[in-house]
Amino acid sequence: MLAQAGITPDAVLAASIDETPLRSETPRLHAERLAAAKARAVADRWEREPALILAADTVVALGRRILPKAESDDDVRACMKMLSGRSHQVITAVALLTPAGALRRRTVLTRVTFCRFDAAAIDAYVQSREGAGKAGGYAIQGRAETFVRHLNGSWSNVVGLPLTETIALLRGNGYPC
Repeated sequence: MLAQAGITPDAVLAASIDETPLRSETPRLHAERLAAAKARAVADRWEREPALILAADTVVALGRRILPKAESDDDVRACMKMLSGRSHQVITAVALLTPAGALRRRTVLTRVTFCRFDAAAIDAYVQSREGAGKAGGYAIQGRAETFVRHLNGSWSNVVGLPLTETIALLRGNGYPC
C-alpha cells in the first residue's frame, strides 16, 4: 500500500508479538497497543542507523467484540456469519517510532455495513481462500467487496493501512513524501 503513495521502505520486518486481546480491552485500545508493540519490537531488532519505524494493526469489531484474524476456513465462516447483514467497525492504529524514540500515532475508524448473504455465498467466499489470515475473515479488496452495502470512512483503512493519515504522520515527522 505504501507503494501506491510512492514510498519504498528500506526494509519490511515482521514483528512477532502476542496479539491476544487483554481482558476488558476495547477494540481501539487493542489496535493501538499492538501497533505500538510492533514498532517497538522492530526497533529492538533494528541494527542500522536510526530510522523512522512504521507499524500498524487492524482490528475488525462488532461493538466491543474483536473478531479474530481468521486462521482456518471455520474462522472465516464464523466471521462471515456474524457480519452478514450487519454493520461493523474496522479500526487501524498506525504507530511511528522516531529515531529519537518518540511514538507518534494515528487511529482510523471506518464503519462497514454488509448486505445479508446466505450460506452458499459464505461457502463460496470461504472456498476463495481470500479471508484466510485476514482480520475479521475478509479482504475488502477482493470478492468481499461485493458484500459491502455501505462504507463510511477510509477504504484503504479497511484494506489495512489508512494512506491519508499514514502519509500525514510521515510528513509531520520529516519523511519527504
